Amino acid sequence: MRAKLIGYLFLAASGNNAFMLDALISVPQILDVEFSQPAPLVSYHYRVALPENYEKKKKWPVVLFLHGSGERGTDLNTVGVHGPLKEIANGRKIPAIVVTPQCPPDKWWDAPSLVGLMDHVEKTYRVDPKQELLTGLSMGGYGTWALFAAQPDRFAAIAPICAGGDVATIPYRDQFPIWAVHGTADGAVPFANGEAMVLMAKARGADIRFDVIQDGGHDTWTQTYARDDFWTWLLSKRRR
Repeated sequence: MRAKLIGYLFLAASGNNAFMLDALISVPQILDVEFSQPAPLVSYHYRVALPENYEKKKKWPVVLFLHGSGERGTDLNTVGVHGPLKEIANGRKIPAIVVTPQCPPDKWWDAPSLVGLMDHVEKTYRVDPKQELLTGLSMGGYGTWALFAAQPDRFAAIAPICAGGDVATIPYRDQFPIWAVHGTADGAVPFANGEAMVLMAKARGADIRFDVIQDGGHDTWTQTYARDDFWTWLLSKRRR
C-alpha cells in the first residue's frame, strides 16, 4: 500500500492489501482512493468522506452515491459536482461514511463491480452492515436500481433520482424503503420510465415515496439532496 498527500489524501489499496483507517483526527476527512482487485476484476477510483469523530465510534452507516453520465472520466474532482459531496462542501454534516466512486469513461455502472467495491468498503472502513444506503442520479439512478436488484438483501434503503431501469429485475421486498424522485418534463429520462419502476416496486411490496416534480426537468437531484428531511429519512433506515 502507498499513500501520499495531494490536497486531498490519496490512498492506493488492493483486494489483497486492504487498510483500516482508524487513527484519524476528529474532523471530516476526504480521501481519494484507487482500488483494484484481480479476481473478480474490479477497479475504481473513489472519493470517500469520513464523518467527524470517525475514530470514536465502532460502526457507521455508509452511503454509496452513484453519479450521472456527465461525471464519468478520470478526474475525481467531478464526482463532487452533484450529490452528497457537494452537500458536504456546502457545510452539511452527514453522520455517515460517504463513498463516491467514479465510473470510467464511456462505461456504465456495473452491478457486479459495485458489489466488489462494497465488499472492499465493508472490510476497509468502520461500516455498520445493517446501514448500507444507496442513492444515485440519472445514470447513477439506473445503477441504483440495478445494484438493488443484484443484492436486494444488502441495503437498508435506496433513493434513485430521475432514473429508469428494467422493471422485471425489481425484487420482491416487503416494506423495503425507497424514495424516488422524477420530473414530469424530464427530457433526458422520460418520466414514464421512472414511474414504471416505482409502480413495480410498490407492487412487489416496497414502502415507496415518489416525489413527482410537476414540470420539473432532468435536474431534480439538486433540490432533493439539499433537503434536510431527505437525509433524516435516509440515515434513519436500518436493515432488519
